[in-house]
Formats: sequence, structure tokens, C-alpha cells
Amino acid sequence: MAAKPVQISIDFDLLRRIDADPETREKGRSAFVRSAVSSYLAAKQRREVDAAIRAAYGRAADAMKAEGADLMDAQAWPRE
Repeated sequence: MAAKPVQISIDFDLLRRIDADPETREKGRSAFVRSAVSSYLAAKQRREVDAAIRAAYGRAADAMKAEGADLMDAQAWPRE
């Protein structure tokens, strides 16, 4: 993978925390930052997908409830 050097500013406390992490000591700052950014973007994408799924099912909740009502009634314990 070709890499392009970039310059970023990080406050001293965050840099201290990055440098104290064992992964940074083992692989270096650049690898640590790449890994952190990659994890962040993957988590962000997952949140966006989850939100889209919730929105889609939320719009269809009443229809899905009606569609499954007969099945749910058939599975319910008999009323005494």
C-alpha cells in the first residue's frame, strides 16, 4: 500500500496517550493512527447502516406487526 505523508496537529495530552499505548511502541505512531482512523470510519459506517435499518423498519413497523399478528396469536398461551 502506498502511503502519503500528512501533517496533523494533536494536542500534547492525546499525543502522550498515543505514545504510551503498547501498539504505538510496537508498530509506531503512523500505524497506530492509521488503525485508529480505520476503526473510527468502520464504526461510523456501521452506525449509519444501523440507523438506516432502524429507519426502514420503523416506517414499516405497523405493517409488519399486522402481518405477524395471526402468527403471534396462534403461538400465544390460551386464555383461561
